[in-house]
Amino acid sequence: MKVMATNITFAGSMKISEKIEDALFGFAVGDALGVPVEFETRESLNRNPVQGMLGNLFLNQPPGTWSDDSSLVFCTCESLCNGYNLEDIAVQFSNWKNKRFWTPHGRVFTIGVQTEKAIKRIDRYIEMGLRIKPYSSEGVNEKENGNGSLMRILPLAFYLKDSPLDERYAITKDVSALTHPHVRAVTACFIYLQYAIALLNKKDKAEAYNEIQHSTLNFLQKKTDLKELNHFSRIFNESIGGFPEECLESTPYVIHSLEAALWCVMRHDNYRDTVLGAVNLGGDTDTIGALAGGLAGLLYGKKQIPEDWLSVLARKDDIIDLATRFASTMIPS
Repeated sequence: MKVMATNITFAGSMKISEKIEDALFGFAVGDALGVPVEFETRESLNRNPVQGMLGNLFLNQPPGTWSDDSSLVFCTCESLCNGYNLEDIAVQFSNWKNKRFWTPHGRVFTIGVQTEKAIKRIDRYIEMGLRIKPYSSEGVNEKENGNGSLMRILPLAFYLKDSPLDERYAITKDVSALTHPHVRAVTACFIYLQYAIALLNKKDKAEAYNEIQHSTLNFLQKKTDLKELNHFSRIFNESIGGFPEECLESTPYVIHSLEAALWCVMRHDNYRDTVLGAVNLGGDTDTIGALAGGLAGLLYGKKQIPEDWLSVLARKDDIIDLATRFASTMIPS
């Protein structure tokens, strides 16, 4: 079943397509900055920090190449251009893996273990002509809590901006569960989306964080086991931006990635420093750069992204076209 997007409006003269561009370019540029140094240690990057677009390092990709993170964000946007349809989102993921859809240069060069496993499952459903369903959360190993659904969830912020919290949570849960059904991954996705939606609602970054610690927490306390919420205590009970860098981890574990992205957003006051701060944490540099970059794009706009970074970004015109098409589904009739 396809459900068309709810009407979305923004204050002032800002076009919807421009805000979507801000988010998509912010995300993809942060991703591309991180690709060349993925899995570098923080110590190594402290000695030789990333200061701009690099290339021909990790997996020998040219400068401006984004990873599977951006590919799956673009696939999600592509599906939402026709309304919300969970099965179609899954099909777009399959098209990316198997048909090179929304790849930067015509090939898939990286994919998460859990995501690859899930797409193989989706492919079997397609081959058998069966309805594609999200994974059940029952019996899921808590170790299966990588950032593979968090990294692709941002487009839902635009689709769900004016939806009630129950609907936001239900859709977030299902979209996450296409690959990552554990409640911890779902909760991380929901927190990230709530922060992004607060920014879309013209909140500054401190006000958006305050909403996470109050209204979002109050809602999740009714939906989620309190023992699970304790895993997010540093976000809910303290100011993550106040933590010293040495207290942060920048691994693919979903909570580490969420904490690191929010930390970078709260610590810096412009796009450039936010994404460079994220990438230079080391570890899962592309995903943390992308997650921080998407939020920084919403905060500061595409205009703050250095031109020399944008100039080498893969498929710039295609991203603009996607933003325009996605926005067209949200213009009030």
